[in-house]
Amino acid sequence: MGYKPFDLTGKVALVTGGNSGIGLGMAQAVAEAGADVAIWGTNTEKNETARAQLAATGRKVLALACDVGDEAAVERAFAETVEKLGRVDGCFANAGVSGRGQKSFLEMSTEEWNRVLRVNLHGAFYTFRTAAKHMVERGGGGVLVGTASLAAVEAAPRGEHYAATKGGMISMVRAMAVEFARYGVRAHSILPGWIETNMTANAVANPKFHGNVMPRIPMRRWGEGDDFGGIAVYLMSAASKYHTGDTFVIDGGYSLY
Repeated sequence: MGYKPFDLTGKVALVTGGNSGIGLGMAQAVAEAGADVAIWGTNTEKNETARAQLAATGRKVLALACDVGDEAAVERAFAETVEKLGRVDGCFANAGVSGRGQKSFLEMSTEEWNRVLRVNLHGAFYTFRTAAKHMVERGGGGVLVGTASLAAVEAAPRGEHYAATKGGMISMVRAMAVEFARYGVRAHSILPGWIETNMTANAVANPKFHGNVMPRIPMRRWGEGDDFGGIAVYLMSAASKYHTGDTFVIDGGYSLY
């Protein structure tokens, strides 16, 4: 017999950026654990491919096109999610963009700075605000989970804008954990290390980068999307009902070595 608190039957998860990579890995796991799932993404073709994959679990799956950096779009997509699936118990703010190659912080444009903050930080704010309001008004608790990055706590030269958004994610989550605990709403952040996704494809394929980074990963492999499935199920489940405000590093040991 399985450990019953991990059963997510009757719950609904929302995963932004859920059509690939870490987001899809989390969505797949919670669906297999019994949750219905909504995924948001800007690429409709990838959304449909992911929807079909998730639907094979037998759960209800909703895939919506949504740019989380657009406040009104987030409000519309969340309303449709609740309309179609009835509620949201777990909100995973995972959508994000990487910084474009900069020679130096001294040359970073205001446009580039704002481009990254618009999605990574403002988008998380819009998503969390909408989800938290829903959870507080509905009652019964829930969980808010943000995908941050090791860049939040380790130096990210030429990526100060990306690092700022991920550090901001951790701080926002910790504040929400305290503010909403009285409502049974928990909040956590996840810090991935080097994960093989569309966002990191160029870096992973670079022989010099591979040679520099791989020896620093004790597990000697890149992370994959499904490496984040277990933590997603745990955080949505009753097994974590007294656990809030945490920061989970999932990096194969990279930050230890």
